[in-house]
Amino acid sequence: MSTTTESSTRRGKKPVGQRAAEWTDPRLGLYKLAKSNLRKIFPDHWSFMLGEICLYSFIILILTGVYLTLFFHPSMNEVVYHGPYAPLQGVRMSEAYASTLHISFEVRGGLLIRQIHHWAALIFIAAMLVHMMRVFFTGGFRKPREINWLFGWTLLFLGMFTGFTGYSLPDDLLSGTGIRFADGAVLATPVVGSYLSFFLFGGEFPGHDIVARFYSIHILLLPGLMAGLLTAHLILVFYHKHTQFPGAGKTEKNVVGMPLLPIYAAKAGGFFFLVFGVIAAIAATVSINPIWTMGPYRPDQVSTGAQPDWYMGFSEGLIRVMPGWEINAWGHTLVLGVFIPLMIFPVVLAAIAVYPFIEAWVTGDKGEHHILDRPRNRPVRTGLGMAWLSLYFVLLIGGGNDLWATHFHLSLNWITWFVRIGFFVVPVLTFLVTKRICLGLQRRDRDKVLHGRETGIIKRLPHGEYIEVHEPLSQEQRHVLTAHVQPEPIDPGPEVDENGVERKINPVSKVRAKLSRGFYGENGQIAKPTVEEYEEITSGHGHH
Repeated sequence: MSTTTESSTRRGKKPVGQRAAEWTDPRLGLYKLAKSNLRKIFPDHWSFMLGEICLYSFIILILTGVYLTLFFHPSMNEVVYHGPYAPLQGVRMSEAYASTLHISFEVRGGLLIRQIHHWAALIFIAAMLVHMMRVFFTGGFRKPREINWLFGWTLLFLGMFTGFTGYSLPDDLLSGTGIRFADGAVLATPVVGSYLSFFLFGGEFPGHDIVARFYSIHILLLPGLMAGLLTAHLILVFYHKHTQFPGAGKTEKNVVGMPLLPIYAAKAGGFFFLVFGVIAAIAATVSINPIWTMGPYRPDQVSTGAQPDWYMGFSEGLIRVMPGWEINAWGHTLVLGVFIPLMIFPVVLAAIAVYPFIEAWVTGDKGEHHILDRPRNRPVRTGLGMAWLSLYFVLLIGGGNDLWATHFHLSLNWITWFVRIGFFVVPVLTFLVTKRICLGLQRRDRDKVLHGRETGIIKRLPHGEYIEVHEPLSQEQRHVLTAHVQPEPIDPGPEVDENGVERKINPVSKVRAKLSRGFYGENGQIAKPTVEEYEEITSGHGHH
């Protein structure tokens, strides 16, 4: 009797994990959530790793940042240095600078963690920019992903200012010069500039509060906002499902790829450690921000060749190459040489943010899109993206005009004038050239579909004519080249009605129609081959 009872007890007893899951699931709904999401399909394309690099570098930033906060003292109180770095022995400096030296020379692994943190920040912003470029050129921002585009843009914007506050914390001569530059930009703001500067620095520059304030912003406010935006961004990615490039079996209603568990999770985990290893290897071999060579910040000194991190080169270049225009009126001076670039920078960023809505309005496109565009099939959009990149690189040259002049033995004035002229000329030329290249690639795709792929094999016909043998494309290849939709430009209607009276057309509608013709008109795209054209050529004597 006792044996029967014991065996039934053993058979009826469930494992601890199962009992815990059964207790938790009715209260949190984890089973249903996991069942619907852990087998979610992810496309298998290398370009999607760009977003993962953003995520992993952000995680590395958080981990290394937590370690650094244990040793950093965000104070501008002056101390006398008596640490192991001999050239700075007896030099008066802020506690912030002294604690950074302590991290670099005395904390075990401190210098490596500092450099991993700095390199991860640069890679994080670079990965975000390249990821957004991929989304832009392929049309991944279209409905229903406009809000996610805004989340990504805000992450990039916040990342830039998080980086600025981060490299300003050591209070060395380079970072102090950067803060002085920012203070000059703030002071150029009409009416409220001086008040903003006093509020930011707690009095006259540099004050005694800026490092402590930047520290709170850098480790609490901005990372918290970015973590929230990143979470919302990933939730929307899961909700809308992934976009994918055209191919066999891929439609607007499915995703072709691999499940989250176990395949994608294993690959993602390995890729995280690969990203971490590459960043650590770079940090261990390539020095960055060696603050001990620059010394502590002094308002009466400026370091030679002072340069911000690359992502601030755009704004730096705008201010460096702007003529020193000023307006003096009623006892006040408006420094246009700083104020105009200060306005151009946010306007350009705002244009990037609202572009998805502008394109949807211009083209009249209200449908959902889950299949990505090939950049060549949207020449105007691709041209605009390349024009912005060319403008960025031109201004990056302007932001480092002194280094270009010294390293390449060029005239500083020549470089400045090149950037001033290039600001207006280079983006236009880049747009036109890129558009022509895209149209040329469209023509080549059209010829491939109709005539096949050139094999390089020359054949002589019986009557003596030489021809090159073309190999027909597979059905999958033809699908990739012809799957894209070619919208028609918006037609504002006839200029006169049926009675010959001129119609009153809204000026906004006229502008919209003109822009739409620019996107999808005769010079905006090459008509892809029709089924009738393909059948006529393949059934005749013109196909070899």
